[in-house]
Amino acid sequence: MTTKVIKRIDEVTIRFAGDSGDGMQLTGTRFTETTAIQGNDLRTLPNYPAEIRAPAGTLAGVSAFQLNFSSHAIYTPGDSPDVLVAMNPAALKVHLKDLKRGGVILANANAYTDRNLKLANWDSNPLEDESLDDYDLYSVEMTKLVTNALEDSGLSSKDIERTKNMFALGLLFWMYNRSMDSTITWLEEKFKNAPEIAKANIAALKTGYNYGDTTEIFTTTYRVDRAEAEPGRYKSITGNDAVAYGFVAAANQAGKELFLGSYPITPASEILHALSALRNFGVKTFQAEDEIAGISSAIGASFAGDLAITTTSGPGLALKSEAIGLAVMTELPLVIVDVQRGGPSTGLPTKTEQSDLMQAIYGRNGEAPVPVIAAQSPTDCFDAAFEAAQVAFKYMTPVLLLSDGYLGLGSEPWRIPDPKDLPKIDVKHPDKSILEEDGVYKPYLRDEKTLARPWAIPGTPGLEHRIGGLEKEDVTGNVNYEPLNHEKMIHLRDEKIKRVANEYAPTQIYGNKKGGKLLVIGWGSTFGSIHVAVERAREKGYDVSQVHLRWVYPLPNDLESVLDKFEQILIPEVNLGQLIKIFRMNFQREMTGLDKIQGQPFKASEIEAKIYEMLG
Repeated sequence: MTTKVIKRIDEVTIRFAGDSGDGMQLTGTRFTETTAIQGNDLRTLPNYPAEIRAPAGTLAGVSAFQLNFSSHAIYTPGDSPDVLVAMNPAALKVHLKDLKRGGVILANANAYTDRNLKLANWDSNPLEDESLDDYDLYSVEMTKLVTNALEDSGLSSKDIERTKNMFALGLLFWMYNRSMDSTITWLEEKFKNAPEIAKANIAALKTGYNYGDTTEIFTTTYRVDRAEAEPGRYKSITGNDAVAYGFVAAANQAGKELFLGSYPITPASEILHALSALRNFGVKTFQAEDEIAGISSAIGASFAGDLAITTTSGPGLALKSEAIGLAVMTELPLVIVDVQRGGPSTGLPTKTEQSDLMQAIYGRNGEAPVPVIAAQSPTDCFDAAFEAAQVAFKYMTPVLLLSDGYLGLGSEPWRIPDPKDLPKIDVKHPDKSILEEDGVYKPYLRDEKTLARPWAIPGTPGLEHRIGGLEKEDVTGNVNYEPLNHEKMIHLRDEKIKRVANEYAPTQIYGNKKGGKLLVIGWGSTFGSIHVAVERAREKGYDVSQVHLRWVYPLPNDLESVLDKFEQILIPEVNLGQLIKIFRMNFQREMTGLDKIQGQPFKASEIEAKIYEMLG
């Protein structure tokens, strides 16, 4: 037998691709979980087909999952895969263009039939016609091998064929020196009521692993050592799950119950799924009949004293806009989560975009300012949710939290915080002591520092009150149409939101803190690709720095002074340049935008190339 060589590498990117029925999301998730247990740093990028039931074998039905893992800190799911697992011709057709030259192709040869080749628009079989000579091709009869391994299983041929993804997973586990143990345990638990299915999938997993170990076509395996990490307990977490946990933590630290009123929508539905499983932790979830009912129920829960949230994506945010204005008028704490996707209209339901920034800041009738925070990584979604709740409570205001499909569905290792290390959220509800000599509760009597009004719980003796969507009289809260009162209340609500910026830490500059030739500034999910691009350019001696905004409204008080330190400004966005328009309204200086609207996040190399173009 050929001697196997173990080669140490620092970083690798694998993309699993196949038909939507091939289990690529499951396969990628299991490899991710195992890699997290192994101690590598990692980032993932699931890529779902937009069609619910695209015809099998077609380009529209291809589903993919990309994983970048490393022995050092990483910030993106990788620009281009080193390994492409292509379970059928359509998967190869769609994703070959992204594979690095010399990269590995692991193909299920049994799927490359004349019919499937025709569906994927191949003129000939690429596994046989030498068109893949620039790559390291491994053509493996996965379906045939699992069929032989499970011929005595008693399962139907269809059920046996479904296990081929476990074969591919087992082979990848062998190639990258991963343990099968956690996946075997997971299969046993998942199919505990169908032990024959569990047994078959475990057999297919081991068949793939043993195939790599015994066949002579594989001469090298790869080892990626553990990454250095702060001591603690970790789990692999998606951005949507992190949002859910962040709100549970905030509710706990505020001594509140959590209420979610939501309508399912891609790619935000997983937040509803995650919170519905936490009913034993003071969480109430309501799956409403539509988006308006979802946010309206949350406003009611806030009026009653809960930490109230509602979750959606761009189309749902549009439907919620009037109710957000109601929360602005009533000045109740509420967090609206927008997991952005491509638009307009239904747009690209399963693809990412940053195109809701303008809608988040300005998308309401009247003058209805709302603070807007943007998470920058899957794990940062926890911190952003917690911080959004803090501000909502302190300033008695709705807060918009922007995530997107890339963050919400992507994952990375998360160090689980000790609740004792989280800050307490001080929430005060007034009692009779707030009453003045006239004994009348005044619901719009404001805190001098924050301008927040008191949050009286309905049923508190002596503090009976009504609030609604008509303009309020200053202090008393009575309905009032007087022109000067309306103007005063508009200015008060606007000033209250502006004061949120007083909570921000000083703007951090990665790179030249005193200023320099170029500053790359972004918001939200572009953080990782910008950071990697700037890091690479700085290593080559380029004078470039990075600033990333956490709160996009109101903007930081010190931002203009930071911008003034740099000769050029570059703003990459996954939209048509929405932040740069806002900057041009606020800062009188020239700036350069870099826009990408393809339903995909930036590659670091795309931003890096723009840096070199601007600096020469």
